[in-house]
Amino acid sequence: MSSEAAAPTCRRLTFQEIMSLAPLPDKIENDKTVKQFISQRAAWCPEADVQIASEQAYVGPVRSNKNVAYGAHVYSQAGLAASRALAEIQNSQGGASRKKLGIHTIHGYFSEAGLIDRPFIYNVTTIAANPSFPSLLVTVRQPVSSSTNPAGDHFPSADADLPLGPVCFSAMVSFRPSVASQHVDQELSVQKRFAEILNSRPASSWGPAPHIDIAETIDLFPMRNPGSFPVVDMKKVDLTAFNKDKPLHERRELLLYRLLAPLPADHPDSHILTHAYEADRNGLLMVANHVGFGYEFGRAASLSYSFVVHVNPEDAVMAYGENEWWIQEACFPRIEAGRAIIMSKIWSPKGVHVATEYQDGICQRQFRPGERKGKL
Repeated sequence: MSSEAAAPTCRRLTFQEIMSLAPLPDKIENDKTVKQFISQRAAWCPEADVQIASEQAYVGPVRSNKNVAYGAHVYSQAGLAASRALAEIQNSQGGASRKKLGIHTIHGYFSEAGLIDRPFIYNVTTIAANPSFPSLLVTVRQPVSSSTNPAGDHFPSADADLPLGPVCFSAMVSFRPSVASQHVDQELSVQKRFAEILNSRPASSWGPAPHIDIAETIDLFPMRNPGSFPVVDMKKVDLTAFNKDKPLHERRELLLYRLLAPLPADHPDSHILTHAYEADRNGLLMVANHVGFGYEFGRAASLSYSFVVHVNPEDAVMAYGENEWWIQEACFPRIEAGRAIIMSKIWSPKGVHVATEYQDGICQRQFRPGERKGKL
């Protein structure tokens, strides 16, 4: 499966680059205005990153996923499309007194695998226009053929004229203004609960987050560099000793992350979407490892993903700096019926619980003879 080889090099893209969107003309459907956008850059692909991060030639399994996009790309970009659509609607209405809003929740559903060699086309409609609590529906499709740009990146707007396939992702995105808190409460911060482990070394000295966090893949293709993962620099804390002999629901994984490049502080939604983009990485794969699927892994695929922001939008803004490490605290409450749940709390460098991710998806080992029941 592997051999020593010169790994391809790449520059890791920033949020602004990987999430770049171009507007398309509005259209009218069922007497409603539909705002449209097209993605401009190819999504990151976890399997394609293995060769880069391990510096070894990589031949994937028969069911190769080298053209399958990282799920958080369409998830976060759908949130960005909703944010831009809302801004356009507000600007068209005029009035200096309109409220400044930020993303409150994203509830998304993955119905088809996204592909990296073609753009995502985003259609955004208003569900509820309450000025203090608007909600927008985003539906996403891709062309049935590759981009007209042979490079498979820097997608031209003309790609939106290609025949489109079925809806691959849909999401409802809600927004809220900043309000004064009358009461603030949260559990003890992750920095205090895991102080002994986190303080045992500088944050930057933990190993990079794995390309594909499956035990067998990591054994065969160990991480030699951070790889090509965009937007943030990520580290995985070693919690092997902490998790030893604990039941699944008591186990934890800690991922540290910081921005690769500055993000404008006056657009909190970009920061919120950065947290959502990071939180999706390797989640269901970590569950597979914890339940013993790491050496007979079958498949994992997100079905639904919810992200809830608990603070005012500006409190989710990430400072750019060497020591500005945020923490994703992941736990695994449930697995049954071929599906698993991962729940993650997003903690600021100051120990504030900023947001929570709740993701459900397929998580299976390889089927054994006579074991398969029904079609999944």
